[in-house]
Amino acid sequence: MTSSAHARHLAQLNVATLRFPLDDPRTAPFVELLDPVNAAADAAPGFVWRLMEDGAPDATGLRPAGDDVIVNLSVWESQEALWDFTYRSGHLEVMRRRREWFERHVEAHMVLWWVPAGHLPTAAEALERLADLRTHGPSPRAFTFAAPYTAEESAQADGFTAVSGA
Repeated sequence: MTSSAHARHLAQLNVATLRFPLDDPRTAPFVELLDPVNAAADAAPGFVWRLMEDGAPDATGLRPAGDDVIVNLSVWESQEALWDFTYRSGHLEVMRRRREWFERHVEAHMVLWWVPAGHLPTAAEALERLADLRTHGPSPRAFTFAAPYTAEESAQADGFTAVSGA
């Protein structure tokens, strides 16, 4: 990754509505997987940052999207790095079990967007991007793996003219 002022990283947010509280025995298998999955993410090639509650190893105590909704917000060097972690690691096994612990979403529950390298998005910013995706569909501001946009397209949409290392 180039250290250019215009370099971009990929931010991602996903939200999940709990079927049961985190302290419910039916949710215990998910809670037990949190630390190993987060440690794997932290060590994954291309990982930059993830949201954590102050003094906690994860963000499950933060509820910016509602009392029964947990959020995962992270930043990656590239779309490929996030894809590899999401679909080519032990994380995939956790995703396959998500219906045990989370409600099925009827609208978009995951959003991707490019941020300037070094920027750490807030939960409010991330939820705004998710709302944008839900309202307007995929765009350079808010997109999905299935309908991606490049860092360059995002920079152009944001009014930047040059992108390096995207």
